[in-house]
Amino acid sequence: MRRLGGEPVDRTPNFDIMMTFAAHYIGQPLSRYYLDHRVLAEANLAVQEEFDLDIVQVISDPYREAADFGLEVDFPHDDLPVAREPLLAEPGDLSALKSPDPATGRRMSNRLEGIHYLRERVGGQVPIMGWVEGALAQAADLRGMLNLMKDLYMRPEWVDELLEHVVSVEIEFARAQIEAGADIIGLGDAVASQISSQMYQRFALPYEKRIFTAVHEQGAVARLHICGDTTHILEDMAASGGDIIDIDWMVDIRQAAEAFAGKAALCGNFDPVAVMLQGKPAEVYDAVLSCQENGGGRYFSAAGCEIPDQTPERNLNAQARALQGSPLD
Repeated sequence: MRRLGGEPVDRTPNFDIMMTFAAHYIGQPLSRYYLDHRVLAEANLAVQEEFDLDIVQVISDPYREAADFGLEVDFPHDDLPVAREPLLAEPGDLSALKSPDPATGRRMSNRLEGIHYLRERVGGQVPIMGWVEGALAQAADLRGMLNLMKDLYMRPEWVDELLEHVVSVEIEFARAQIEAGADIIGLGDAVASQISSQMYQRFALPYEKRIFTAVHEQGAVARLHICGDTTHILEDMAASGGDIIDIDWMVDIRQAAEAFAGKAALCGNFDPVAVMLQGKPAEVYDAVLSCQENGGGRYFSAAGCEIPDQTPERNLNAQARALQGSPLD
């Protein structure tokens, strides 16, 4: 909170996103990480302590809300979840779409249980980050990416209707997570990097704003995460109301820092694969310091996206040492 307020801190906070790495770090298959809140929570507690993170989180996969809407999702034993077929195969299917309740939806309530679990373990000591899908990202999950991209051109008014349908669920899910004990709500809207600024302003930004307004009304911090090259929408993202905004490695960090100045804290953005997964500790160390130098006065450290599975532990330790101002061994 001091960093967000622009006040002095002992070191830059480490806000790396952990999912598959965390599961395998404690020797658990991905299916258990996705489906058992206790495994998810214990994995996050383990990596937070071992690698000096300043956050624990319940982010896992993009299908929490979609599954409770009715999307059929397969969970292989130790692989990423897979949606079978779009729930909204035809535009007319929207009329039958029923909104799930976060408190009773099987997968959404599981996330709430994860937050309760973390609150009991580290509440008040380590920030707990909940997660929701952006309305546009949720629409892509329910409709299918290719179908949605066509819809943006062929039936934009129908897309508006779909977004209105899902944003209310995302707002209620965000509120429920804050009530469960989340200090931060992350919002993932990856599909937004694939559309123009004009489309972002119509189909993504208004809904991000509405979700973040609800987050702020509940007294929590808002974090916006859009994977990919978001150079063309940096100014728009700064208008979302996000307190912390992530940028991926393709984005020029100085340009992003300038766009976010006075509006949001920048988080990111060294390459999670070329640097964190494949690089040497010295390369990680230098990349972390470079981002810290160029990210602005309220900068948060993180890779541009999720820490990849099989990342060498020495590289995560190099990030921690760079933020501590300690030399590499």
